[in-house]
Amino acid sequence: MLVDVFGIALFLILFVIFVSLGFYGSRWRKGNLGKLSEWGLAGRRLGPYLSWFLIGADVFTAYTFVAVPSLAYASGSTAFFAVPYVAIVFGIALLTMPRLWQISRNKGYVTASDFVKDRFNSRALSIAVALTGVVATLPYIALQIVGMQSVLAIMLYGLVGAKLESEIALIISFIILAAFTFTSGLRGVTLGSIFKDILIFTTVIVVILAVLLSYGGFTHAFASISQIKGAAASAPWSSLPAASVPAFFTLFVGSAFALYLYPHIINGSLASNSKKTLRRSLAVLPVYSIGLGLLALFGIVLYGVPSALAIVKATGNGLLTVPALVVTVLPGWLAGICLLGIFVGGMVPAALMAIAAANLLARNVAKEIKPDITPEGETRLAKWLSAIIKFIALGFVFIIPLTYAIQLQLLGGIIILQLLPAIFLGLYTRRLDWKPLLLGWVAGLVSGMWLVLIANHFGPLSTSNFPTGFGLLYIGLIALLINLVVSVLGSFLVELAGARRDGLIKDAELIKDVKLSRTA
Repeated sequence: MLVDVFGIALFLILFVIFVSLGFYGSRWRKGNLGKLSEWGLAGRRLGPYLSWFLIGADVFTAYTFVAVPSLAYASGSTAFFAVPYVAIVFGIALLTMPRLWQISRNKGYVTASDFVKDRFNSRALSIAVALTGVVATLPYIALQIVGMQSVLAIMLYGLVGAKLESEIALIISFIILAAFTFTSGLRGVTLGSIFKDILIFTTVIVVILAVLLSYGGFTHAFASISQIKGAAASAPWSSLPAASVPAFFTLFVGSAFALYLYPHIINGSLASNSKKTLRRSLAVLPVYSIGLGLLALFGIVLYGVPSALAIVKATGNGLLTVPALVVTVLPGWLAGICLLGIFVGGMVPAALMAIAAANLLARNVAKEIKPDITPEGETRLAKWLSAIIKFIALGFVFIIPLTYAIQLQLLGGIIILQLLPAIFLGLYTRRLDWKPLLLGWVAGLVSGMWLVLIANHFGPLSTSNFPTGFGLLYIGLIALLINLVVSVLGSFLVELAGARRDGLIKDAELIKDVKLSRTA
C-alpha cells in the first residue's frame, strides 16, 4: 500500500467529521425542510462567504482534480483552457445570476424552469429545459465518482481484491451521502463545501511546495518531458500549437457560457440571501482559476517525479496523476488528508447536482403531471429523487467502461448550451417566442449530436471538436449558433406576424432586493 496506517487513520477521522457536518446541516439555521425552497435552496439565506464556497465547490471537483492534470499529462498545453474559462465565466455570471436571483426571489421561483415557464408562458418549453438539465447533469455526477475512484485506487494500490473493495467503499460512501442530503438538503452540502475547499486548497499548495523544494520544480519537469519524449515531440507541453488555437479558444468560451446553465450552479446561485451578496461572491470566484492553473501544471510536474510517473504508467491510468503525486511527494499522514480532500471533492458537488436535478424533476416535471401535489409532497419527492439520482450515477460508472463514461462529459456542455436562449436571453427580453425557442432547442440538440457522431466517425466518443474552414471548433458553439439563428429569426417572424408583445424587460421587476437574513 502507498498510504501508511497514519494516513488511512486521518482519512477516516476527517471523513467522519465531514459526514457529521453534513448531518448537522439539518439543525444549522433551522427552517422548515418540508418546503422545497428550504431543503433545496437553504432558505435562500447564504451570505457571500458561504455562497463563494458553495459555488466554488463546482469549480474544484474531484473530477476536475483528476481530469485537468490527466489531460495535461496526455496532451500538454490544451489542458490550460481551464484557466481562461474560469477567469471569464464569472463575468458571464455577473450579467445573469444576480438578475435571475432577483426575479426568482420576487416571484418565488426555485429553478430556472420556473422562470422559463412564467417568462414564455409555456409548459412544454419549461419541461424541455428541466429534462435537458437533468440529462446533462447525470454524467457529471458519474464523473465525480470517477474522481473518487482514483483516490480509492491509490489507497488500495497493490492489494488483492482492490476493485471489489473500492466498489464497496463507494457504495457505503454514497449511502451516507444520500442520507445526509435527504436529511439536511443544501444546508449540509454547504457546510461540507467549506470543509472540502479547505482540504483541496491545502492539497494544491503542499504538493506544489513539495515539488518545488524536493524535485527541481517546473524547470526540471519540462526538461524531463523533453528527455522522455524528445525535443520535437515535447513541443505541445511547452506551447500551444497553432492548429490547436481555434479549438482551444472555442472550448474555453463555450465552456464558460455553459457553466452557469447547469442546474446545480443556478441552484447554488439562487441560495444567496441577496443580490448584493451574490455579486460579491461571484466577484472573488476567479481566485479558483489560480488553483486550476496549478492543477494543470500537476500534469507537467508528473514527468519530473519518477516514482509517481511509474505508478501512472504501470496502471495505464492518467486519472491517477494527482493521487500518485500526493502519495509519492508527501509524508503518509499528509497524503491521507489530501486524498480525503479529493474524495469529498466528489461527494459535495455530486450532492449539489443531485439536489438540483431532483428539484427540476419534482417541481417542473412531476408537478406538471400532478398539479395538485402539496408543497410537502413535492419536497418529499425531491428528497427521494435526489437519492435515486445518486445511485443511478453510481450504477452508471459500474456498468459503463471508464473511458466511455469520461467521454460522455464531452456531450454535457453541448447539451446544456442549448438552454442559453431561453434562460440567458430570456432574462433581458420578452421578444422571443416559446415556439421558435423550442424549435431552436431541438435544432441545437440534433445538430450537436449529429456533428459529434460525424467527428467521431460514428464510433467511440473521443472528441468534441469539428473540422471547419476555420480549423477545429467546439461543437457546442456550432450547435448553439444554429439554435440562436432558429430562435431569434423565428421569434422575429412571429413578431412580424403581429403575435408578439412587450420588448426589453423593465427594471421594475428587479426593484426589490430584500436581504433575507444575516450574511455568513
